[in-house]
Amino acid sequence: MRRLDVAAERWPLARPFTISRGSKTETVVVTVTLAAGGVAGRGEAVPYARYGESVERVIAAIEGLRPRLEAGLDRPELQAALPPGAARNAVDCALWDLAAKQAGRSVAALAGLPGPKPVTTAYTLSLESAAAMGAAARAQAGRPVLKLKVGGGDDLDRIRAVHEGAPQARLILDANEGWNEADYRRLTPLLAPLGVELIEQPFPADRDAVLADLPHPIPVCADESCHDRASLARLRGRYDAINVKLDKTGGLTEGLALVAAARSEGLEIMVGSMVATSLAMAPAILLAQQASWVDLDGPLLLARDRVPGLSYAGSVVRPAPAELWG
Repeated sequence: MRRLDVAAERWPLARPFTISRGSKTETVVVTVTLAAGGVAGRGEAVPYARYGESVERVIAAIEGLRPRLEAGLDRPELQAALPPGAARNAVDCALWDLAAKQAGRSVAALAGLPGPKPVTTAYTLSLESAAAMGAAARAQAGRPVLKLKVGGGDDLDRIRAVHEGAPQARLILDANEGWNEADYRRLTPLLAPLGVELIEQPFPADRDAVLADLPHPIPVCADESCHDRASLARLRGRYDAINVKLDKTGGLTEGLALVAAARSEGLEIMVGSMVATSLAMAPAILLAQQASWVDLDGPLLLARDRVPGLSYAGSVVRPAPAELWG
């Protein structure tokens, strides 16, 4: 028999974090621990209100599976038992970790993947005034990739300020559904000289069909519009890339399948995450091995992280130690 533990944890941020939908000063995560035979596997997820999730609902969904999980529910059965989302992610990643520890092998080996290598992550700049974002860019000018949260009327000023503050950095723009068609037409022709190489989710997910008829001078990446493999059909002709997040796919199992399916359709891959601890980033590093863009900077935005956590040398993050996950 296994033993299941589910908990909510609060992790303060180093500074307030703002996107087009609002601000927060802490992240609240749900952790799952599955113990059996003297070893334990862990997973972490971030419930996201944008997708109708809350900490309470996610915990309730996991608790609803307690009898089956403790009796030995496996990963294939889990895919049918819970929909994509944070609850399934936490459980799926805990099951992978438990299996690795029971087998004395890495998750990469169990999944038939090569051993992961360090990856370079983007560093995210919160949505602020142009002056504040320019100052933040100067403070992070040594990082090779910066991701800007945008979504307001002054976005061009923000982008210019960041480019001036960090002229060597490659830039990713993330509008979090905050642009309209006029914003897109006005801004996209001006972005390449400013170092922008990707635009993430410019329009609301339910109003993104217009992307099929708009020029793409900069590749456009689906985030809120892409959750799992079932999302791919409606993305054709609209997007050039997808942002794979385990909290959307419902875990590493579907994440691996989504990456394979998206690449077969000619889509480029970005691997991202919610703002969370190293425990949430660790499984995503396996996906990041196949990504053109990586956004796994969550621990860098926290006031403190788990111990042990991931090791960051500037923007280069090493694969997780076994004590953390995998």
